[in-house]
Amino acid sequence: MAQPRISAYLPPDIDPTKAALAFGRRALPKLNEELQSVELLTQQRALMALCDLVHDPEKVYQAIEIGFLDNLKTLLGHPDNTVRQKTTEVLYLMSTHSVGRQGLIQNGVISALTGLLDDPVDICRKNTHQIFDMMAKLPEGAAGVLQAGLVPPLVLKLQTELEEILELILDTLSNCLHMEVSSALATGAVAALKEKLTHPSAAIRSKAAQVLLEISSHPEGKLPVCEEEVIPVLVSLLEDRDPAVQATATGALMFALVTPQGRSSAMAAKAVPPLLKLVAEETGKARLNAIKALTLLAELPEGREALLDHTDTFQECLDDPREVVTRAAQSAIRAIEWKP
Repeated sequence: MAQPRISAYLPPDIDPTKAALAFGRRALPKLNEELQSVELLTQQRALMALCDLVHDPEKVYQAIEIGFLDNLKTLLGHPDNTVRQKTTEVLYLMSTHSVGRQGLIQNGVISALTGLLDDPVDICRKNTHQIFDMMAKLPEGAAGVLQAGLVPPLVLKLQTELEEILELILDTLSNCLHMEVSSALATGAVAALKEKLTHPSAAIRSKAAQVLLEISSHPEGKLPVCEEEVIPVLVSLLEDRDPAVQATATGALMFALVTPQGRSSAMAAKAVPPLLKLVAEETGKARLNAIKALTLLAELPEGREALLDHTDTFQECLDDPREVVTRAAQSAIRAIEWKP
């Protein structure tokens, strides 16, 4: 069932056009003073004006230099919904600029945002997760998310959040778990992600498979993927109607097949036929990972036996314009034709 989109509309008694007239030409220091006002309407309008200004990276730099971030961090805990909404919007807009991301990291904004994970206002939570997503695209930002202890609560939020926010959480986790997976594994990430592999949304299925790819790329993540019986679900996604889902599921499966348990599970789930079909698709996104996955399955006697009659499929890959594909196909043929 489709979910309603999260609305960013303001309450009817708040007129953003007045903010532009009142504050649009004022200097940033004056706006910074307005943020500290005891008058709610003044704070709201100052934040609206600031939302307009921080589209410009030069204004973002100036705002950070003046010390806006300390005031914005304070406003994250404000009892007024509109203040929190516009504060998180300002911080998100700042995070879209390189100078803004660096400023947010250096001023401890990631940790300050943790309290908004349970905010009752959908748009405040969405803005917060948009910030985490933008920050995690940088190695130092992903490290900041990890250091703030955000991975466990993000994993838990996979069970309860709205669809729009789920996509942001999965993107954030993907970038963070590329670096470290222990805290996610301890929180039951594999089981939570397995459930999302069958989500009605193709985007969420694909992003969940991408996070599992990151997990299974780590030595400590491969066994949990096998123990939670994720591999049969990944095999089923090889025939998903969405090419992006097929590609990410194939990648996750390929990493999981490095272990003997993974290869045995894949053979039991009858992974060979759908993988061969992906190898045969000349322009498919999943072709390279499908070849690599079958090369790993060829290490099993039953895998080689299942593939011996299909070497022509890999021979066709030798004409692929991508050198990495032709090299992978050559390795696959050698593995299949190897004799003990």
